[in-house]
Amino acid sequence: MTATSVTAGRLRAGRLQTRTGGPEDDGPKILEHLAGWTLVVVLAMLVTQLGMI
Repeated sequence: MTATSVTAGRLRAGRLQTRTGGPEDDGPKILEHLAGWTLVVVLAMLVTQLGMI
């Protein structure tokens, strides 16, 4: 094995995986949902006002 694969195997075995910068799992879900739906509504209003529908 190479040094990289050995190190990766040890990290997985010890549950010490590095984060990749994605969203946290323990964040406020309701806030994410509200922000997402707000974005959808604002985008729909913009499309309607511009006459794209």
